[in-house]
Amino acid sequence: MPSRCSALSSSSLVAALVVISAVFLLLVTSCGKEEGRAEKTERAAEQTVETEDRLEKVPLPEKAEQPPIDNYIETGDLKAIKKRGTIRFVNLTGASEDMLPRAHIVTLRHFDLANKLAEKLKLEPVWLRARTPPEAIEMVRTGRADIVAYDLTDTEARRELIDFTIPIMDAQQILVTGRSGPDISSVQKLRDVELVVQPGSIFEDTAKRLIAENPDANLTIREVSDYIDKDKFLDLLNARKNRVAILYNYIAEDMRSYRDDIRMGGDVGEKEIVAWGMRKGSRNLLVRVDNFLTRNLVSEQEARTGDWKQIKKSGLIRLLTYNGPTSYFLWKGVLMGFDYDLAKAFADKHKLQLQVVVVPYNENLVDWLKAGRGDFAGASTTITEAREKEGVKFTVSYMETPEQVVSNKDKPPIAKVQDLAGRTLTLRAFSPFIDTARTIRDSGIDVDIQVAPPGISQSEIFNMISDGLLDASVADSDAVKIEASLQPNLITGTLLGDPKPQGWMVLPENRELLKRLNNFLKKYRKTKQYEKQFAAYFEPNRRFTQRVKARIIPGQDLSPFDSLVKNFSIDYDFDWRLVVAQMWQESNFNPNAVSPVGAQGLMQLMPATAEEMGFPPPVFEPDRNINAGVKYLDWVRSRFSPKLSAVNRLWFTLASYNAGYGHLLDAQRLAEELGLDPNVWFGNVEVAMLKLSEPQYFSKARYGYVRGAEPVQYVRNISNLYRAYAAVASGEISVRPPLRKNAREDIAESRGRSGGSAAKEKKNQIKEKKNQIPLIDSRKR
Repeated sequence: MPSRCSALSSSSLVAALVVISAVFLLLVTSCGKEEGRAEKTERAAEQTVETEDRLEKVPLPEKAEQPPIDNYIETGDLKAIKKRGTIRFVNLTGASEDMLPRAHIVTLRHFDLANKLAEKLKLEPVWLRARTPPEAIEMVRTGRADIVAYDLTDTEARRELIDFTIPIMDAQQILVTGRSGPDISSVQKLRDVELVVQPGSIFEDTAKRLIAENPDANLTIREVSDYIDKDKFLDLLNARKNRVAILYNYIAEDMRSYRDDIRMGGDVGEKEIVAWGMRKGSRNLLVRVDNFLTRNLVSEQEARTGDWKQIKKSGLIRLLTYNGPTSYFLWKGVLMGFDYDLAKAFADKHKLQLQVVVVPYNENLVDWLKAGRGDFAGASTTITEAREKEGVKFTVSYMETPEQVVSNKDKPPIAKVQDLAGRTLTLRAFSPFIDTARTIRDSGIDVDIQVAPPGISQSEIFNMISDGLLDASVADSDAVKIEASLQPNLITGTLLGDPKPQGWMVLPENRELLKRLNNFLKKYRKTKQYEKQFAAYFEPNRRFTQRVKARIIPGQDLSPFDSLVKNFSIDYDFDWRLVVAQMWQESNFNPNAVSPVGAQGLMQLMPATAEEMGFPPPVFEPDRNINAGVKYLDWVRSRFSPKLSAVNRLWFTLASYNAGYGHLLDAQRLAEELGLDPNVWFGNVEVAMLKLSEPQYFSKARYGYVRGAEPVQYVRNISNLYRAYAAVASGEISVRPPLRKNAREDIAESRGRSGGSAAKEKKNQIKEKKNQIPLIDSRKR
């Protein structure tokens, strides 16, 4: 199935994107000229060389400095740590997800284990970030951290420096290469190969050993930067056919869960032990941690169809679901999703570990459940007789939602069922909406029904309607309202029928599990926590639907907090007007604002983020909140290459602040695959970000699904208001964000212009430049 942009020829699309880029470059000339986009080669070999050069020359984002915190030196045992009131954990990623877990015991991630340990010890957890394993070890050894809490290999050399806990798991070093790499079935097969390693790693030691043991194999070592990003590392392997890496089996398996250009080969050496590390002499701490890990570690489960007793005996319960907007996804480094949150609450209630198993989007949850790959399943699944006939039982409903029509705003509205006459409904395959549409047609209304191919998601259908490629569709009302709030080209239509119940599925023989799930759901639906979670996932974000005007009066403050913003913006070299614009977008200048997912204050900081910045939550006080927010904004900016143009680095920073750094990396990667510029936001990376809500793209993304319309609209809203703030003249100006057209309108307009003459195009660009307000970069003041 072609992508939703396939109605245009590739040449037209490229031309349109060039126009967008050119217009935007003219707009920001006051900030310094953009670097021209590198001319793309047609030959695959040259593309490979360019990719390799970029990987080797551009500073890697993981080399960003540690977020500033008020650290201290403590070399004592548990008693001394308790006097401090905090326990400091160090890893290589900080308090955020390194990727979307697709088949892991979610509550046994190192973050959760460590935070649970801190709770047991009645201490406040603090997360620190090291750039390399040796740096993490040194931080613990010298008293700048207390526990290395990630997959640290237990070796004799390291035991000279620190003590290790009981094993968390076994790990096996294996050979890994790219799609077209050499034979890696065994070490003996390696010939004329470059071994790609990170300096100072366990794998470098192994590579040196292999070279010594196989002197006639012509093996060489190619070092890469410290703690290179996993995706860039794999790109480097694929850049040459003779490249091989050595990785742990679980790392390679994680990467293979979302990328198809990695091959796993033979074992290298014996199995090794992975554990946590802590300072020598911390005997009491080591005993407490060992006891804690013994009680809390469980193993992955093989396929099973047993009932409640077997689940309780294993200490583990498995949820089958999809990576998607309401079920399970990663947002700002936090695992979220309505099904995930409810399942986690159920598991916690019964003192079970939760394992989330992500089912491929084109496969059936029922099939996986019947195969014993999970204990219960659901992804906002509508309760229907047809599904029960497949051999499952549903729980009581955990939510009800009506179905609703959605269409493009440029076409006649569908305010009542009769308005569907003469219209075309494109419906998601295997969805209950098909039966609804057929019922309407059977009632005598002449509506054309088209069923999309199985690989097309509801999100992709929304996008195609927004682009004008499809007429209309039917979906759950909650999803329709949220998408319409984020995509201005969408308009909601009539509701269809009564709200339909949604629930989880279990096997018919698992009666005790079904009974316990039902009891839990009946009680949980009456709690305030359920109300908050429902609002977080199924009510439109008011930041994108607000109609309040941001009033700009020359000579008067832009906000009640201008003086605070100016002070902190100077410290971190930001234009204070940009920060005020972002603050308006985040909270409407309400210092007591709390989002449904728990973000706090003027800058809407997640508590874990505020903690990382050195501001223990709650952070509602304006000075602490703004300070922490600007500090975090600066830290996010530092993760991007300084070779990026200043203005695009700014847009990337804002997008990452909203959606998370990982999703921005995915969007950059996808942009390059689509032939767009990965270093330009407007018309390029933002286009890729929108596509990351579609299964054909997010299933291959390291960080998985993201509601891409949100960061896209977020950046546009702030950029519009920032321009207005930066250009205050005489008289009162009233601004209703967004001033700028939405992304799809911009692209569509550019596509229309691309067919005109070069002279006309240049004239339009000059005219647009005169009508736009130039960006102001604080670094040029």
